[in-house]
Amino acid sequence: MPKSQDPPEPQLDFESAMRDLEELVERLEQGDLPLEESLAAFERGVMLTRTCQAALKDAEQKVEILLKKAGEPVIEDFAADAPGTERP
Repeated sequence: MPKSQDPPEPQLDFESAMRDLEELVERLEQGDLPLEESLAAFERGVMLTRTCQAALKDAEQKVEILLKKAGEPVIEDFAADAPGTERP
């Protein structure tokens, strides 16, 4: 009987996804995985990266909402010149 699709994995929190991704990168960097395992690991790494990006985006949106509710100034780009800083 053919294998059906695997059930979806439970959603990982940001810290767990980052830890898993770091471990996966270490394994891939060692270079001793067979091709099929490397491809599977890469695919999982892409999924973990997307999970982390989504968590960071959600957190950023929550911070922006909280700042707007508190009447704080809007978040500025990091590249904006701050007083007392010089560019080379």
